[in-house]
Amino acid sequence: MDALFVNQSLSRLKLSTNFTTTFPASQSLRLKTTHKFSITKPVNVIQNQEQQFPGTQTPNYKTGNEVDESYGEVNKIIGGRAVEGGTGMEYLIEWKDGHAPSWVPSNYIAKDVVAEYESPWWTAAKKADENALKRLLEAAEEDGRDVDAVDAEGRTALLFVSGLGSEACVRLLAEAGADLDHRDNSGGLTALHMAAGYVKPGVAKLLMELGADPEVEDERGRTPLDLAKEILKVTPRGNPMQFARRLGLEGVIRALEEAVFEYAEVQEILEKRGKGNNVEYLVKWKDGEDNEWVKARFIGEDLVRDYEAGLEYAVAEGVIGKRLGDDGKNEYLVKWTDIDDATWEPEENVDTDLIMAFESGQNEGRVGDLEAQFNNDGL
Repeated sequence: MDALFVNQSLSRLKLSTNFTTTFPASQSLRLKTTHKFSITKPVNVIQNQEQQFPGTQTPNYKTGNEVDESYGEVNKIIGGRAVEGGTGMEYLIEWKDGHAPSWVPSNYIAKDVVAEYESPWWTAAKKADENALKRLLEAAEEDGRDVDAVDAEGRTALLFVSGLGSEACVRLLAEAGADLDHRDNSGGLTALHMAAGYVKPGVAKLLMELGADPEVEDERGRTPLDLAKEILKVTPRGNPMQFARRLGLEGVIRALEEAVFEYAEVQEILEKRGKGNNVEYLVKWKDGEDNEWVKARFIGEDLVRDYEAGLEYAVAEGVIGKRLGDDGKNEYLVKWTDIDDATWEPEENVDTDLIMAFESGQNEGRVGDLEAQFNNDGL
């Protein structure tokens, strides 16, 4: 695929459909049964506590360069899992002499043995081969494969297929339980960062629908939205060769903004800038986050309408009274946090949560009055 990176962190994650193994081409890829397992230093092997592999144990390793030869020959790898934090892998080894399987860190296992187990998985991931991934996942119970297995850079299959833009593969891995917010070890990038950096708006939208967190930051403090905006900023305008790229980046940004602002509550609009489809408003958030410029389409129409009409907003502390107005509609006496005098406001101008709190308090008060009356009457 074409390289789409424009910064260092993405260039380190360049995706290639030409997967090349690291062992000699002349070496056989068929399953070997007599590989030597050599130790160069003491090992503290993590034991498997899962019921999937009962009866596993730790080999009796010796110190120095020696190893108990009764555990010295590997039959095959029958399971794999990422270590905590996704910093590496360890594998469940089936020993040739029949001893109980043991979990062993990858750096203590011959590279060709690991490659025979891992190559099909990474080939499928780096080609976004849906059928191959599906077959491997279906066989996961038998071969103990971890959907969140990591490569040397801490990247999972989900990161690769997200960067390649395969919505089918993303959905397949997500349904298999893949960690949607996993961060790699070469920049802290998530699958959403990959979709943003490689301009895959469809994948970005799907990941968020599946539950990916758009607020996760990479090691440079950038969310996927920040990354997409950063790339768009350095993508040339007016260049026909870059038109599709800019269009794609705008699609990614739009999808991410919709997710980020979907549940955010605006306290008030402070300023306006831009014209036509580029109109933005400087908003003050209810949760106290920094004021931010937001596209008009992400702000409630009623807030925009009131701002354009010149209406001002104040922060209500609570409702302390209720009456019928001259038009026969409810009005509420509102106490403000930044205004000394309470004012009567029509129902449509008062936050529904404040009204509900007031009505609830009124009902509780009525119940209390009735209970007091019953007690006085001796009931």
